[in-house]
Amino acid sequence: MFVAAVAVTSTVLSIGGFPSPLLFGGLLGALVFALGSPREVSLPRWSFVAGQAIIGVTIGAMVDVGTLVDLGGDWPAVIVISVVTLVLSVVAGQALRLHGGVSAVTASFSSVAGGASGMTAIAHDLGADDRVVTVIQYLRVLIVLLAMPAAVSVVFHPDGGAGLATAVAAPRWSVDALAYTALAVVGGVLVGRLLRLPSPALLGALLVAAALAALPVFGDVQVPAWLQGVGYVLIGAQVGLRFTVASLRAIGRMLPTALLVIVFIIGSCAAFGVLLADLTGVSRLDAYLATTPGGLYAVLATAADTGGNVTFVTAVQLIRLLLVLIAAPLLARWLTRRHS
Repeated sequence: MFVAAVAVTSTVLSIGGFPSPLLFGGLLGALVFALGSPREVSLPRWSFVAGQAIIGVTIGAMVDVGTLVDLGGDWPAVIVISVVTLVLSVVAGQALRLHGGVSAVTASFSSVAGGASGMTAIAHDLGADDRVVTVIQYLRVLIVLLAMPAAVSVVFHPDGGAGLATAVAAPRWSVDALAYTALAVVGGVLVGRLLRLPSPALLGALLVAAALAALPVFGDVQVPAWLQGVGYVLIGAQVGLRFTVASLRAIGRMLPTALLVIVFIIGSCAAFGVLLADLTGVSRLDAYLATTPGGLYAVLATAADTGGNVTFVTAVQLIRLLLVLIAAPLLARWLTRRHS
């Protein structure tokens, strides 16, 4: 029954073109199952660790040192704007605390601009309510994806194609890809625990995956799409099983505030994109795509389809993603001490 619920919801969301359909399919399927079950249901701990590690490897595989180096003299502007964007989004998210029961860590992780899958995976480990974080993070991603075609075509008038028409090719199955993923998952979990990293499975796997990706033997190898899907389903199911009727009501009450916060964050990122274009000399379309808070694959597809500077867009998005994952444990620790 549980597997059937997850499979049906994932299929429906995939057909509907929703962002991260397997993550939300796992979440919604598990939620329906949990609410209809007479007893509390949970998955084994190893499944959550495996899901975190797979997502960590997926993110780590995207880290290309050469792409980051290509920023050259634009580094200072990119770093400053990325940091300011993250700080502003965290501060704006504190409006969620107007609703009772929302902690400072939950509000911060829900609103931080970028890294939705990573934040969802580590939220529970770092003391945040991952149910709230998941819903609000992916609500922002959905709004970004819906607004992007209109923004690109109406505001920027690109010379290229139809924005989101070009899809990013999904990584295919191969022996090298499986070997890379297995080494990064197992090695990442061990490294994360040895270094006592917060959320060791995700952050450890990310570090090992990035290191392995720099080796010539792996080249452009990425995590196979079906294995990424397994990771998303495992994370989504874990989150979904923790929902209750009371938590659904609480999240429903905070959605109007969350929408205001999301609109503010998207608008702020667009404004910083204009500033980034003026400081670096790239086009305003490239700067807008580089600072968009979410929808990484759609952003890269749009940059390619419109003939934009894909290297610049990729580098800026990756830098912010890495900053988010590095800062999250430190932010959680600081907020916990400050409000305890």
